Amino acid sequence: MEKKHVIIVLLALLTGVVCSCSRMTALEKTTDFEYKYEVAKQYFAEGKYASASLLFADVVTILKGTAYAEESLYILAMSNFCQKDYETAAQYFRKYYQMYPRGLYVEYARYYCGLSLYNMIPDARLDQQSTYEAIKEFQEFLDNYPTTSIKSQTQNMIFQLQDKLVEKEYLAAKLYYDLGSYMMNCQFGGSNWEACVVTAENALRDFPYAEAWRREELSIMILRAKYHLAQQSVETKRVQRYRDCVDEYYAFRNDYPESRYLGEAQTIFAKSDDFVKKHGSNDEYVD
Repeated sequence: MEKKHVIIVLLALLTGVVCSCSRMTALEKTTDFEYKYEVAKQYFAEGKYASASLLFADVVTILKGTAYAEESLYILAMSNFCQKDYETAAQYFRKYYQMYPRGLYVEYARYYCGLSLYNMIPDARLDQQSTYEAIKEFQEFLDNYPTTSIKSQTQNMIFQLQDKLVEKEYLAAKLYYDLGSYMMNCQFGGSNWEACVVTAENALRDFPYAEAWRREELSIMILRAKYHLAQQSVETKRVQRYRDCVDEYYAFRNDYPESRYLGEAQTIFAKSDDFVKKHGSNDEYVD
């Protein structure tokens, strides 16, 4: 009896699937685009986003210039967003606000375009093009709607995206630092220590609102790299580079007087300052 019941249930489900597929096939073939539009809206309301997006993709061009065009494009974008096809969703949201700059859904389209890109951001070690695009979309959204009710959460996402970019720069600087005196990748006479310093300093300059702990990590890395650079320098540059270490120490101490790295920084300072005092007046060490 139970086996018979299971078979009946499976047959019912199979019949439902077949009927659903048959209906979709008929809808895709119909030339009654207003009817197709209404069914697509119904599918969207029922959470059948894949079916909705298929139907809206069919009608969105045909309905261009009609009273249904604007809404069909917006719901097409939302259908893709709800399916987590964020790349396609971002394209349609952008198309919507470009075509309908005064449209009924333009505020939401701009926000969801940024949110789609936000959901696409990759690991910090990978290319961050979508991160830059998301920041741009969110910033333009805030510029256009400065009193929006979602201003705070949008700003928080911008900060998170900026942190992602800072993280990428930190990892790049750390890679140079970890390579240290390895010279095989140093072209045009540069060094990994110098590359580390430049990368970290650029990150501090370009992202002034980065979290304090990350700025501290970048700052101590600069001091360490400058100290290693001074140690490996030729004699004509050594004194000046140790002076740079001394100056960097004072800047670090002023910015992070309670840093957990302060003991390490003081050790670097003491050795650098001692070298400058011993050799700073010798012409042969002057840059």
